[in-house]
Amino acid sequence: MFTPIHTTLGALLLYQASSGLLFHNGAVLGISSLLSGSILHPSRDNVPIVAGLVSSVIPVWLLAPSLLPSNPAAPSSLASVASTFAVGVLMGWGTKNGRGCTSGHMLCGLSRLSPRSLIATALFFTSALITASFDGGSSIPRCEMGPCYSPIYPSVADMVFMSGAVVLSGITNFFVVPKILARSEESRTLFSYLAGLEFGLGLFISGMADSAKVLGFFSFLTDLSRFDPSLALIIVFGIGPSLVTYLSNRPEQICDKEKPEMKPTLAEKWRLPTATVADIDWRFVAGSVAFGVAWGLNGVCPGPAILRAVIQPTWGLITMSGYITGNMF
Repeated sequence: MFTPIHTTLGALLLYQASSGLLFHNGAVLGISSLLSGSILHPSRDNVPIVAGLVSSVIPVWLLAPSLLPSNPAAPSSLASVASTFAVGVLMGWGTKNGRGCTSGHMLCGLSRLSPRSLIATALFFTSALITASFDGGSSIPRCEMGPCYSPIYPSVADMVFMSGAVVLSGITNFFVVPKILARSEESRTLFSYLAGLEFGLGLFISGMADSAKVLGFFSFLTDLSRFDPSLALIIVFGIGPSLVTYLSNRPEQICDKEKPEMKPTLAEKWRLPTATVADIDWRFVAGSVAFGVAWGLNGVCPGPAILRAVIQPTWGLITMSGYITGNMF
């Protein structure tokens, strides 16, 4: 069902996590590279973010369990195990060669006005839409309480939890970090964890962690009764504020000035992607399309995949095994 309040508040958390990591740590919050890096090349730059993302399950589980997605049953037959593993391989190969996913390219890349991310987003979104609609939308779930575009609103308890998370995140990012934490490796590690926690909460609250809502968003070409427009609000309240924040600060111009006061709040230098449209090759195009196909098949991208792996370990073991396998090629 359409969740305008949930998704708006969740999108604001996604914005605060991604822009906070950029302007405090000088880095882009690209979950696919952070996930593969934390497994294959663990460091203080990737493990704390993934740990924060994983730990976001705890407050949701304890304080707002209604926000936990109702995932499809875990694979139980050889055929379902094989198909789940194959989709994991496709996601891993696609995000590696496409150099990113919905977080790095769509949320962070579009807000940085990256032409390369715009191309990647167009490729994987289009391929996801076509994939989800290929069978006439039969794999897209129906909503039990009427058309999926009908709005529903949070309970008082969930509203308190969600708005409290947004307020606490804002206080942390805009007041506590700049005024209390010193520029150091320890501070950067701490905020990496907090950014991962904020991002995970944003995925749960916005509905991005719910594969049914993602697939419902892709259904507008096939069955309007199954269309859930919630995720359109991610563009408005996630990418929109990130774009305004980026244009107000322009890190790439700050890099050129090389002024100490223009450094990230907690880091010594900016670590921004340097590849351009000229670096696009067939692997980038094929990888973006492959990731889109995987996304359209199960409605899950790397960030939500981590959360689902925690909630549904059997599915997670199979999918993550496939993801890492695909990431090796």
